[in-house]
Amino acid sequence: MGKKIKLGPGFLITAAFIGPGTVTSASFAGASFGFYLLWVVIISGALAFVLQEMAGRFSLEQGEDLSQALMKTTGSELANIAFTSVAVFAIVLGAAAYEAGNITGAYIGLDGFYHIGKLWAFIVSAIAIFFLWKGKYKAIESFLMGLVGLMSLSFLVTAIKAGPGTFEMIRGLVPSFPKGSKSIATALLGTTVVPYNLFLYSSVVLKGWKRGEKREMRKDLGISISLGVVITASIIVTSAAAFFVQGIKINSAATMAIQLKPLLGSSAKNAFCIGLFAAGLSSAITAPYAAAWLLRGVLRLKENSLSFRVISSVIVLFGLSSVFFPVNPLQLIILAQIANALILPIIVVFLGYTILKKSFSLFQATLVSIALILVLLIVFSKLFHL
Repeated sequence: MGKKIKLGPGFLITAAFIGPGTVTSASFAGASFGFYLLWVVIISGALAFVLQEMAGRFSLEQGEDLSQALMKTTGSELANIAFTSVAVFAIVLGAAAYEAGNITGAYIGLDGFYHIGKLWAFIVSAIAIFFLWKGKYKAIESFLMGLVGLMSLSFLVTAIKAGPGTFEMIRGLVPSFPKGSKSIATALLGTTVVPYNLFLYSSVVLKGWKRGEKREMRKDLGISISLGVVITASIIVTSAAAFFVQGIKINSAATMAIQLKPLLGSSAKNAFCIGLFAAGLSSAITAPYAAAWLLRGVLRLKENSLSFRVISSVIVLFGLSSVFFPVNPLQLIILAQIANALILPIIVVFLGYTILKKSFSLFQATLVSIALILVLLIVFSKLFHL
């Protein structure tokens, strides 16, 4: 009998990047461009695997996570402080912005079952803070894995009911940029390859794996990210069938759920709402957890200390307060994903430099370079309308 594959830390990454940002970006991609942007999901998933594997390998080889290594990037203390400040600001700000979308997505999902409006946002925030203050990694991990499983079932069942055509699916795997699609393509990249996930995984991988278990770590990561890619693709398929084919435009979060009902019957709305709630709550826990982990290494805080818990709770509260701003939540979520993609090259450069500095193999350095080039090409295509 073969060796049993141990799974665990990688599913935190799936729970982190499959949030309302993914639901919204993938829904807009399907509704506006049909299956034409499926290839972006595949490329983004491959890029996520490469970068997350680098982060995990670094931690297992060096015995420290990326946040701890952040203060030792260069030989100059002043340069280290400057670079650390920029990286921390970018990642923490991104996590806080994400949190607004996470809480919004979760409460919209719950509101589809029982309408009490933004009161759900307080309940979601309280649940997130409860798990963060529990401070037990295994409890958080098990809870998130359960939500990811629930989310997968919801979107997969909906996509199967939609019955996409084989030719259309294959055509969507051929790289192309339909007119007006670059913003959504960039958002899909930003919601799949999340900068703070690199720091989160580099930390939790030390809890799940030992130095000699790099192969097992890659299997865990590959299965987890593949699941995330399947979920994202399922959302695009569902949205393409429900909206693009029917010529319906998404103009609100309610539309994403309600407009599935004529196509898939009474179960469609419930399935979508369950998935949106699961995506929102899982990411609402993971985003502040990741930001706290980053600051833990930089500020040398103790794991699950009072400061650690306060930092994560403040980010949750920031997200809660943003729910009440007079801003279209869907627009805010999309812009957050685009901003995330623009931040990504900075983090990739840091990761690549760290790997080269620690004398990793030429193969590893080449993969980092390829990843950086892919990111820059997509980002620059958005910035300069290439």
